[in-house]
This record gives sequence, structure tokens and C-alpha cells, in this order.
Amino acid sequence: MSNFGRVYVAGHRGLVGSAVWRAFEARGCDDLVGAASSDVDLRDRDAAFAFVGAQRPDVMVIAAAKVGGILANSTYPAQFLSENLRIQVNLLDAAVEHGVGRVLFLGSSCIYPKLAEQPIKESSLLTGALEPTNDAYAIAKISGILQVQAIRRQYGLPYISAMPTNLYGPGDNFDPLGSHVLPALLRRFHEAKASGTPEVTIWGSGTPRREFLHVDDLADAVLFLLEHYDDPETINVGTGVDVTVRELAETVADVVGWEGRLVFDASKPDGTPRKLLDVSRLADLGWHARTGLREGVESTYRWFVEHHAAARL
Repeated sequence: MSNFGRVYVAGHRGLVGSAVWRAFEARGCDDLVGAASSDVDLRDRDAAFAFVGAQRPDVMVIAAAKVGGILANSTYPAQFLSENLRIQVNLLDAAVEHGVGRVLFLGSSCIYPKLAEQPIKESSLLTGALEPTNDAYAIAKISGILQVQAIRRQYGLPYISAMPTNLYGPGDNFDPLGSHVLPALLRRFHEAKASGTPEVTIWGSGTPRREFLHVDDLADAVLFLLEHYDDPETINVGTGVDVTVRELAETVADVVGWEGRLVFDASKPDGTPRKLLDVSRLADLGWHARTGLREGVESTYRWFVEHHAAARL
């Protein structure tokens, strides 16, 4: 049986939260709590406080967030900043108010400067300008890290934060207007194969390098960190391996079985040139990702095909 006690997974129906929920279940945790956004609006301070107060969890994992790719972040920066700030401030304040003993706040690798030295160490935080296409989201997540650190200083509570790299897996968002690059490519190639489309255009030059972590690996890392990590500095979670966007597109197309021509539109933004996390601190603790990129894309595509009607399209 689990020794975590009652666990509240905020955002338990999303890509990350659902994977974390599965990981706790696999560990034998039989006292999991969560609430759909339609039942508890975490942007509402009173609602968030009331829920945490009623449930009294021992552990809280903050995976609830408004997320999206370059297009969504560029189009709706005000919402990305405001909604994420409200969600995490409400949850962290409620955790302190209602005596939650252990909290893990999940951020994003976009918190680091656009031109940070590669691979990116945790110490790079706040040392340079952010990538403009997602700076509003990044500022919100940076605020969450600093709030965790402030809580530790003021109250001495063992709250921690972790910064995962680009995530993908079952339950991802495949909406072309709101999804990240990997699920967006997967859907586009699937539809191109079905329709016989000979050519697919992809934003950017194809040269930026990105790191991808299967969400089930992140969930495993969440449990590992709750048991083995207690430090004010955020900690990176990734694979330590990156690929170009072109290489990613070629892998996804091959997995889907689409054999058309890739066209890269260099007039569209590339985003950060490279974003590879230094995961040496987590590796020194004894944790390593286990899912290779192709293996992960294959399993995600199988999930997409099997759940196509219910997937977020």
C-alpha cells in the first residue's frame, strides 16, 4: 500500500494529471482526490480554498494549468498569464492555510531564458530574456517556483517544484489550434494519410532542437521526487536527449505511415533555437527516463487511433 496518505492531484483529467493519477494508483494509493474544472473552478479563490479545506489532503500535486503551443500562447498571452497565476496562487495558498504537508508544483521548461547555455541548468533561471512567443506563460510558472520558495522560507514546509521538458502521451491535446508540436504533427499526418494529401506544411525552418518526455515517465518522476527530493531549487525532468523539429516530423510521419513531402515554412516563428534540459541533478538522485522517442510516439499514436472519437481534437 501507498505511504503517501490522501493525495490531491489538481488537474487530474489533463495530460499530466491523468498520468500522475495512474502512477499513484499503480503504487497502491487508494485515497486519491480530484475535481473536474466544471465542478471546481481553481481560478476562483473561494472555490479552491473550499475544496482543499474539505478534502484535507496530505499531498498535493499541482498539474492544473492552462497550456498550449506557440499559436495559442501568442494569441492569448493575457489568459495564459492570468489564469495560470490564479490557479497556482490559489492552490499554494490553500495548501498552506489547510495544512497540506507536501506539495509538488509542476512548471515548464519555457521558464528558462531563450538563449540559455545548453543543456539548460536549473541555475539559468532568471539570467536572461525569455522566448517572446510564450513569455506570459513562462512568467506565470516562474512565479509559481518563487512562491514555493517563499513558502519554504516563511513556513518551513517541504514544498518543491519540478520543471518537465516537452511532454506528450495518451490524453494529449490534438487540437491544431491549441496543441503542442508532437500531437499536432501526429494528427496532421494521420489526416493526410487518410485523405491522400501529398504534402504537409510545418511552421518554421525545422532546425530548432527539442527534447520530448513521455508523460508516464514524468508521472514516475513525480512520485520519485516526492519521496527523494526536498530542496528550494527547482529540478529539471527530461530525457537529456533532443532532436530537430525536422527529425521529429520524420519520425512521426514514419510511425503514422504517411509518405508525403514535408514543407517547412521559414516565414513562421521557430521559437527557442534549442531547449535541452540538463537532467544531471535528477540522474544523481537515481532517476532516469525509460521511454525512447519512437516507442513513445508509437504508443501515443495507438492511443490516438483507439480513442479518436473522444480525443481532444
